[in-house]
Amino acid sequence: MIGINTQFKKGVLELLVLLIVKEEDKYGYALVEEVSKIVDVNEGTIYPILKRLTNEKYFETYLKESNEGPPRKYYHLTILGKKKTKELLEEWKKFETSVSEFIKRSDK
Repeated sequence: MIGINTQFKKGVLELLVLLIVKEEDKYGYALVEEVSKIVDVNEGTIYPILKRLTNEKYFETYLKESNEGPPRKYYHLTILGKKKTKELLEEWKKFETSVSEFIKRSDK
């Protein structure tokens, strides 16, 4: 896990959440745990992102029984969400390449 500048983190959290759910449907706390393996975040950061992405129709939700308490709300990527994930990933790759090339040039 990397400690990272807050502004950098804000820009990448949505992409991380989308990519994690693309791999497998997840419930909120499991998403927090997965994202926390990559960048330091808390529940209060992830849940508003989940709510917004659901409101924007990138996620569908469903309840699934749990052995450890009440049913859990799972997030599933919609077709629109898959398209958004692809777009954000392409943007991220272009951004990362441009910034990396600039840093290499400025390190000389």
